[in-house]
Amino acid sequence: MNRLVPFMLAAACTALSVPAAAQFAKPEDAVKYRQSVMFLQNQHFGRIAAMANGRVPYDAAAALANADLVATIAKLPWSGAYAQGTEGGRAKPEIWTEQAKFKELSDTLVDETGKLATAAKSNNLDAIKTSVAAVGETCKSCHDSFRKR
Repeated sequence: MNRLVPFMLAAACTALSVPAAAQFAKPEDAVKYRQSVMFLQNQHFGRIAAMANGRVPYDAAAALANADLVATIAKLPWSGAYAQGTEGGRAKPEIWTEQAKFKELSDTLVDETGKLATAAKSNNLDAIKTSVAAVGETCKSCHDSFRKR
């Protein structure tokens, strides 16, 4: 039994080191996943943006709940849903040929959505407006470079 433990540990470590793309049975699954993530992110960010733009009344609790969700959702697709072999959907091929730029923009999105959550916690509408603008600009920059129209 004692000899079996090192082999079990080695097998577990090997299984954990499988590329992130293995999360998806087919490339189409990765495309559907990232589209779903972006849809959810857009829905929750849109609720905060509507408050920041004065289209709906400011609701501190709703802003905080949505900002926290946006910050969490922003972290989801980058490791596996854009792995090599998952090309398709509205993603431009440049995602896979300009990985450094794509990573920089995805990291910026994660950072800016974190700042949005912090702004929402402050209950300061002006800070939220500033963060909404920064997140929106980050989304636009990435979409301009890496999303098909």
